[in-house]
Amino acid sequence: MALEHALLVSLSERAASGSELTRRFDKSIGYFWTASHQQIYRVLGRMEKDGWVTSTVVAQQGRPDKKVYDVTEPGRLELERWLAEPTSGDPLRSDLMVKMRGASYGDRAAILDQAREKLDDHRKKLSLYHHLEARDFPDPSGLSGHDLDVFLVLRGGVRLEEFWIDWLTEYIDAHTKAER
Repeated sequence: MALEHALLVSLSERAASGSELTRRFDKSIGYFWTASHQQIYRVLGRMEKDGWVTSTVVAQQGRPDKKVYDVTEPGRLELERWLAEPTSGDPLRSDLMVKMRGASYGDRAAILDQAREKLDDHRKKLSLYHHLEARDFPDPSGLSGHDLDVFLVLRGGVRLEEFWIDWLTEYIDAHTKAER
C-alpha cells in the first residue's frame, strides 16, 4: 500500500486539510500505517498534480488560510482499482524478534528489558483500543457498511495487541523461569 491509498481512504470518509489528516492518522489509520506531517503534505501535493484530489482554500480568522482536500473522480477510480487489487503478504519486520532470537549471543537481560517495555506498550495500546471500542461501538450487533468495516479493523487491532501481549509474556516468563 502506498500512502496515497491511505489518504484516499481517509479523504473518502471526509474532506480535510493536511493538518486534519495528520490528526486523523494519529487517531485511527496511524495505528497500522504511519506517516509524518511532511510526508502527508508532500503526497497530497503529488496527488493533486495527478488529479486524484482537489483542494479548496478556506479562510480562517486569525490564522493562515488552509487548503481542504477532497477526492476527485479519478481519485475514486484509483481507490476502487487499488481496493480490487490482490494484497500481497504482509511481511513481519521486528527488530525485537531478531534480538530475541540472537539473545544467546549477547546481553539477554537487556533484551528482556526491551521485551518488557514492548509488553507495556502493547498493554497500553490494547487499553486504548478497548476504550475506543466501548466509546464508539457500544452495541456493534447492528453495524453495517463503513461502520462495520471500521469496527472490524479495530477488532483486528485488539486481537493483534492480545497476540503480542500473550507472546511477549510467554517469552519473558520462560526466561524468568529458566533463570531460577
